[in-house]
Amino acid sequence: MSLVSVYQQLKWSSELFTSNPFLHFPASALNAQQDYDASYQQVLASSDELKAKYADSGLGVGDRVAILLENKPQFFFHWFALNALGVCVVPVNGELMVEEASYLINNSDARCVVGFEHTLDYLKTVINHAGLNIPVVADTDIESLELQRLGDSEQQISLQTECAILYTSGSTGKPKGCVLSNDYFLLSGAKYRDAGGYCKLETGQERLITPLPLVHMNAMACSSMGMMMSGGCLIQLDRFHPRSWWQTVRESGATVIHYLGVMPAILLQLPASAQDDFSKQVKFGYGAGVNPVHHAVFEERFGFPLIESWGMTETGNANCIAAFEEPRHVGKSCIGKRPDAVEVKLIDEVGIEVATGEPGELLVRAKGDDPTKGFFSGYYKNEAATDEAWEGGWLHTGDIVRQGEDGSFYFVDRLKNVIRRSGENISALEVEATLSLCKEVGQVGVAAVPDEIRGDEVMACIVVNEDSLPSQATAEAIFNTAKKTLAYFKVPAYISFVSELPLTASNKPQRAELKKLARETVARFDSNQLDADEICFDLRSMKKK
Repeated sequence: MSLVSVYQQLKWSSELFTSNPFLHFPASALNAQQDYDASYQQVLASSDELKAKYADSGLGVGDRVAILLENKPQFFFHWFALNALGVCVVPVNGELMVEEASYLINNSDARCVVGFEHTLDYLKTVINHAGLNIPVVADTDIESLELQRLGDSEQQISLQTECAILYTSGSTGKPKGCVLSNDYFLLSGAKYRDAGGYCKLETGQERLITPLPLVHMNAMACSSMGMMMSGGCLIQLDRFHPRSWWQTVRESGATVIHYLGVMPAILLQLPASAQDDFSKQVKFGYGAGVNPVHHAVFEERFGFPLIESWGMTETGNANCIAAFEEPRHVGKSCIGKRPDAVEVKLIDEVGIEVATGEPGELLVRAKGDDPTKGFFSGYYKNEAATDEAWEGGWLHTGDIVRQGEDGSFYFVDRLKNVIRRSGENISALEVEATLSLCKEVGQVGVAAVPDEIRGDEVMACIVVNEDSLPSQATAEAIFNTAKKTLAYFKVPAYISFVSELPLTASNKPQRAELKKLARETVARFDSNQLDADEICFDLRSMKKK
């Protein structure tokens, strides 16, 4: 059967797996008295009920709706209902500050915003800040939505119809909207369903647990679609709760775990228990970024393999690289071998392919007549950035990778100005732009520094202006100003006051030198070996939700 949308896949799966559980939310994830469970048939029924209401609102193929529905069942119902009408969803991260969310909703050209009752005041503030005149409605009040119908009412939904726009921080400052089609989601799910090896999914049997946010590709396109297309059950949490994690895994009957590198690091810090062995329940964990020194230790203690992978919002799961099979080279940052359907090239800074064993920027494309098959459709309203990403017919990932003699790939570092903290992509340029507006700041450069728990942390190297002193009070003042406009995870965890920044001839930060300076400063700070003229402050204790 030829399916062209996520909604059609839901209908098809509902026919095959009618009474099978599709969604499970533990009570703790919903702050409720009891768990929430819904079969495939029940999810379809709830989605169809909303579909009828949205159909009467004036929305149609090509429209976009921003949704702030958190990691809750309603996210799925509204997503599927809107997808059935050819309407694209723009998920909004509720942790964004007003200015950040305003940019996202304004840039996406959303025709309305849907949220929970308790989020409406926040959303109205966001809309007002953006100067927009679009409706903000509660998820339970869709029947009140009245919009002028735009476009061709006869337009057909296809594989290329927009399904979602997910915003990802890149190297150009403001987040870019990745336009993701129905084809992107269906191919991402099919790749997971058919992966095999360590990640073999038994049809109608798996229960996949994930604490990852539905505003990201992993949860929305990988775990959700993988379960839908294999008849499995998605166990969706609100977030990662370390102390109750294993209890939730055990009680929910999870057979698959999705993780970020920060999770194994935290879980290994928990006291050892006689119940740590999950080898008889959990088949595998699937994720990215586990600290190499934690990889083997985690597998031995908890009894199942962590399958390291590489991917981006731009690639989707269809074009990811993952260590589904041996050799996995545990503890070596190995991401597996090239998939059959993907072409890979590693290049140096001038575009020349590097030799085996040498690090180079990872370039990828799909095999066949269409090199963009399964990838994002482009950055919304940013053709120049799209063309730059696809220069020469290859997607330039900005990640540095090397290939071993046996064909395995190993992640080395990031070329782009992106800081990857606990699964969140943070643009160094965006943070710099915010900090540059602080009255204490003369010049600023932002870079990633290693963090054993979170992977990366944010460090700002600052030259203070002539009216300020490099002090703890100044660092805290800069921090407090920044947190008014940046999501908490983007605010600098370290502030180092320097006399000058490493700059290019055009007075732009020398990124490689800045990163080196930041890492060396933090290393000396952590070992209490700062030079006499070095001033650095650790503000991690202030960095809270």
